[in-house]
Amino acid sequence: MSEEESQEHVFLLISNIDLPEVYNGKIVYKSFAYITYHNHLLVFSQPYAPEAGIQVPAGTIEKNEHPEKAVLREAFEETGLKGLTLNYFLGEHERDMSDFGRDEIHHRYFYHLQYHREPVSIWQHEELYHSSEPGLEPIIFEFSWVPLSHGIPALIADHGIMLPRLLEILYAH
Repeated sequence: MSEEESQEHVFLLISNIDLPEVYNGKIVYKSFAYITYHNHLLVFSQPYAPEAGIQVPAGTIEKNEHPEKAVLREAFEETGLKGLTLNYFLGEHERDMSDFGRDEIHHRYFYHLQYHREPVSIWQHEELYHSSEPGLEPIIFEFSWVPLSHGIPALIADHGIMLPRLLEILYAH
């Protein structure tokens, strides 16, 4: 089975989420990726916008796109990593973004993705497709791998809310 067929197979096994056909103006649907390599989690910052905090790859789910497809697309667009596999759906969470000056609720779907190739420890990558505001300059992200057992920095805007679930699943296997 090819890598693409394998990902499609996982997608079919995991996918049981129905999104509304029309987005409510105040609800924005997002997919979040907890990408691991062995016992490390991938995080990033924006060197030219430190106020953006430390994050995990995530992004807006496009109209008629399933969250599983969105998380794989966003993870690749933001990181440039090839060979990611979708392992687990970790859960959903709604977050009011008013503390960031946004009049919207993020309905978030969290997934565990795994990277199987030997990674570099730190790298920069440009996000070329800024879905929320097309036409903007590319955003530069700086990525690093942090140990899961200790040393996970505080993640902004509840990006880390499903980390306990991730750790529970990883350490149960």
